[in-house]
Amino acid sequence: MPGALREMNKAELVNLERLAHLLKGLSSSEVETLELLLDEEASVTIAHSRKELEGTEEIPMAENA
Repeated sequence: MPGALREMNKAELVNLERLAHLLKGLSSSEVETLELLLDEEASVTIAHSRKELEGTEEIPMAENA
């Protein structure tokens, strides 16, 4: 890791430090959301579920009784 840090230019290092600062400031719910966004399988599942929801027809409450 130290070798990789030496190869970075100052701008890249500053950006990584800013990212680290932002990540440390996230709430637990924001961390969970970030984990879901970074998880490809979860993203595909969520997208599929959204499409299913958008494609369903709403049934009025009176018809359910």
